[in-house]
This record gives sequence, structure tokens and C-alpha cells, in this order.
Amino acid sequence: MRALLFVVAPLYARAVFAQQTAPSDPEIHVLPVQGNVYMLAGAGTNIAVQAAQDGVLIVDTATALAAPKILAAIKTISNRPLRYIVNTSFDPDHTGGNDLLRKAGSTIAGGNVAGDLGASASEGAQIIAHDNVMRRMSAPTGKQAPTPSGAWPTDTFIEDEKKLWFDGEGIQILHFPNAHTDTDSIVFFRRSDVIATGDLFTTTDYPVIDVAAGGTINGFIDALNKILDLVITVYGQEGGTMLIPGHGRLCDAGDLINYREMATIIRDRVQDMVNKGMTLEQVKAAKPTRDYDPLYGSNPRWTSDMFVEAVYKTLKK
Repeated sequence: MRALLFVVAPLYARAVFAQQTAPSDPEIHVLPVQGNVYMLAGAGTNIAVQAAQDGVLIVDTATALAAPKILAAIKTISNRPLRYIVNTSFDPDHTGGNDLLRKAGSTIAGGNVAGDLGASASEGAQIIAHDNVMRRMSAPTGKQAPTPSGAWPTDTFIEDEKKLWFDGEGIQILHFPNAHTDTDSIVFFRRSDVIATGDLFTTTDYPVIDVAAGGTINGFIDALNKILDLVITVYGQEGGTMLIPGHGRLCDAGDLINYREMATIIRDRVQDMVNKGMTLEQVKAAKPTRDYDPLYGSNPRWTSDMFVEAVYKTLKK
């Protein structure tokens, strides 16, 4: 395996965060979305499942604790083998089940990945992610990696996009740098018209800006705008493209627009305070999130003050 680069984020703290937010005995619920795509809810992190004749592709794996129930839920959708796992970030609550679920699957031999006509079979499902996910899950040669090698991506890409053709459907994996982290991707199922957003969009929290892992508020808002560009509605802001958020309920364009507007308004408020020379404590005391706190400020592990501090730090730079 090639030499691997550094890990910067406070991974122990991230693992604790994932353990605290994931249920200890998850009950997995299967929700048909549209086309060949389903949503698994209840593991703390939402999982997208695409299932048809060629097998099963999933987006994210939640935690190792939830993996057996996730696999059982997938079997209620399809008895076909699990072929591909796509990780939207390196976060433990999105990659924790990688090793167990990978071992339960099998990769197709021959070029299902667009442009990769020489693909070969390997034991277990293939794990696809941006190269930055590999960098943060692994470690330099001779160093102890923060995650077991069986959970690492087996197929990485370094550009802003990777394309697949699977189960009669074009799939785009789009990377957005410096948003929630520097590892974030979304997965767009083009025929089913469903987007799995990872933590670039949730309905439960303010945007989680992991500054130590390369996250910025402006990168986050850029990502929201680009996701919105992919969305087509049936009427007004309703119907059409469906969105599976990293956490929370199934959504459509109207929900994404509201979230984008919230993030933009708070960013602009904090930017104005930064321009006026206000300190971080003064900005927190001014409560720039006050009118949105009833919707997004109830998570004790990602509070309004934590969000404001992350916004302030990335704008102050």
C-alpha cells in the first residue's frame, strides 16, 4: 500500500462524539425514497441504499455497533450482494461500520466504475471515498493509524468528481473541499433523482464546521449552493429531487433552501461583527443565532456557541 499522509483532526474527540450521538441499541427503519433508492434511519447517521439487479450500493455505514442491524435491514430490501460502499466523510459515525459491512459484500469484477475498464474482483465490497478520507483515516508509514486498515477506502479519487454506472443508473460522487471538513462528498443518484448529502446538510443541527479538519463556513455555504443547483422541483420548492441528509428526516428543495438561508444569514451577521473588530466573546454575547436556536440549537454536543465560534474562527482567518 502506498505511503499515507498525516491525520490532523482530534480523532479521539470525534470518536467520542460519534459514540454519544449513536444509539446504543439502534432500531433501523427502512424508508423507500424514489427510484431504486431507500433510506435507512435509526443508526444515528442516515444511510442511502441503492438496490437492483446488479447488487447493492450504500452511502455511509454509521457505527460498528449498528452494522449487524444495518446489514439485516439491507437484506429486507435486496438479497443481492453488497457491492459498493461510498463514504461521504471520514467521520467515525459515517465510517464506523466500514470493516464489518465490507466483509459482508463482494466486489464485481470488470468495469462498473466509469472509465475503469480494468477493475478486478477483490474480497469484500469496494469502499469508495475521496483521497482525503484515506489520508485522515490512515497514518504515515511507521505510525499508528486511528482506524483499522479494513475500514479504509479501497478506491479513492483526487479530483472533484467520480462517476459510476451501477444498477442501470448513473451515479455522481461530488467532492466539496473545506466545508464540514476537507473530506466531504455527496452522492447523486441521477435516474432515481436522489442526493445523499452526508453532513453537508442535516435537519437536526447547525452546520458542523470542523475547523481542525479543514472545515469553513464559506466552503459549507458554497457546498449548499452547489447541491441546490442539482435540485429540480416539481412545483415551487416541493417534490422532485429528494435529499437524504446526514442526520434527520427525508427532505426536498424547500428544506435545503431554508438551511442555506439560515447558514448564510448567520455567516453575514458574524462577518459584520468581525469587520467591526468584535472579539469572540462579544460575538457570542450578541447571540447571532438567537432566532434559529429553537430549530437547530438543541444538540448539547454541537451548541450554538460552538457553531458561532467555528464561524468566527474561519472568517477571522
